[in-house]
Amino acid sequence: MEEIKKFIDHLYPMNHADWDFFSSKLQKEIVQKNSTLIKAGMIENYLSFISEGIVRFYIPKEETDLTFGFLFENEFVTAYDSFITQTPSLYQIETLTKTTLWRISYKDLQEVYKKTESGNLIGRTMAENMYLIKSKREVSLLSKTAEERYLDLFLERPELLKQIPLKYIASYIGVTPQALSRIRKRIT
Repeated sequence: MEEIKKFIDHLYPMNHADWDFFSSKLQKEIVQKNSTLIKAGMIENYLSFISEGIVRFYIPKEETDLTFGFLFENEFVTAYDSFITQTPSLYQIETLTKTTLWRISYKDLQEVYKKTESGNLIGRTMAENMYLIKSKREVSLLSKTAEERYLDLFLERPELLKQIPLKYIASYIGVTPQALSRIRKRIT
């Protein structure tokens, strides 16, 4: 739980009473590799902090899934659009490694927002951060080549890329596994 406290304190330090209330709502969950956190068509009920592990976001397709995101330790994970609207998710989230999560339910988070000084500010800051990640991804898809997107991912998380199957990385940057293989040969 120390990781989430550090992360939140970096955004906006919570006073002891707010932290005690917030942390009392958190549930620790250890999830095995290749486990589904949410399926398409289900309503997201949790905002989770990854204290260890890697997850991917994808749209399931018959032939090949469309991967559109990865999250790593010390980041929050949720099907955020489903979470805030309480409507079914259009995509799925799965673990790529054994993952340790600290989770808070939608209902409990709303209570934190109502009963703490800093809850709303931290929630807004988190929403802004999620927007910036999404915006950066969209701009990257529209303005960079697949090779540039791969290099960006490699520069941001080189040690973690070794744990992500290449077929998911290829899907994420918008190419076939064969094209990714050619990109990797060119840059090494």
